[in-house]
Amino acid sequence: MLLDGASLWFRSFYALPEKMTAPDGRPVNAVRGFVDTIANLVNRESPSRLVVCLDLDWRPAFRTELIPSYKAHRVAQAAPVAADGHRAGADVEEVPDTLTPQVDMIMDVLGAAGIATSGAQGCEADDVIGTLAFAETTDPVLVVSGDRDLLQVVTDDPVAVRVLYVGRGLAKAELMGPVEVAEKYAVPAARAGSAYAEMSILRGDPSDGLPGVAGIGEKTAAKLISEYGDLDALEAAAADPGSGLATRPRKAMIAAGDYLGVARPVVFVRTDADTVTSGPDTLPSAPADPARLADLVTELGIGASVTRLSTALGWDFTPAR
Repeated sequence: MLLDGASLWFRSFYALPEKMTAPDGRPVNAVRGFVDTIANLVNRESPSRLVVCLDLDWRPAFRTELIPSYKAHRVAQAAPVAADGHRAGADVEEVPDTLTPQVDMIMDVLGAAGIATSGAQGCEADDVIGTLAFAETTDPVLVVSGDRDLLQVVTDDPVAVRVLYVGRGLAKAELMGPVEVAEKYAVPAARAGSAYAEMSILRGDPSDGLPGVAGIGEKTAAKLISEYGDLDALEAAAADPGSGLATRPRKAMIAAGDYLGVARPVVFVRTDADTVTSGPDTLPSAPADPARLADLVTELGIGASVTRLSTALGWDFTPAR
């Protein structure tokens, strides 16, 4: 099970009231919600291995150098530009003031519990998920996220990779594989994941600052990808006046040539990221640091959530409430 960390703790933060506080008054709504989410997922899916995947760079330079508008509307503070024209560091994402410190709390809880985390310098959590899923040859993979972009990782080969899409909450989660993605988005089932990403390139995504191809929405994009097989063939058809591609999409594709020429590495998740994982990804049979976890329970007032996590993991650990 690969968890899209930031996606899930953002959801927890907005789903629960900030009046959930530690004894010292600090909000812990995201912490409690995130720990409860892990407990619920373990109970629901019974994974043998679990990794929380991290955004070490939520807006990577390799993407913004190709499409500067990528996630630009979410920037709270831009990184300085070095003499060579590249960003000297990472942009700061616009995040609620009361969520930022809770991310550190979550990381402390995960470390004390012994739940693995993984990240890659200069990469998003999506790239970590894509890399770990692509490398897996033994166990089926379940990706949990509220981000539809990750539907591109679904596959049946060499192992089944599925996405549990929780955009409407865990109670209404949708389990998506190649068949479900193909049926819902009208893309070819044989390459549903890649076709979904190509459709996303064509339609664009305002939430990520991707312009797309003017006049081509989701349905038209899916129809064109299905008709021509893939984006490469569609671009070739647009460049060939004798291909039979209708005039309007042909002109739109040609006009968007510069965008299409750089969009693939921006939209497609990486499968070759240099990931660093904190420790074994097997579910821990006991807390890695019981004393530290007990201290965090007392400090943050998260005894009920940690108890639920302990029960889900089968620990003989009863934290004070």
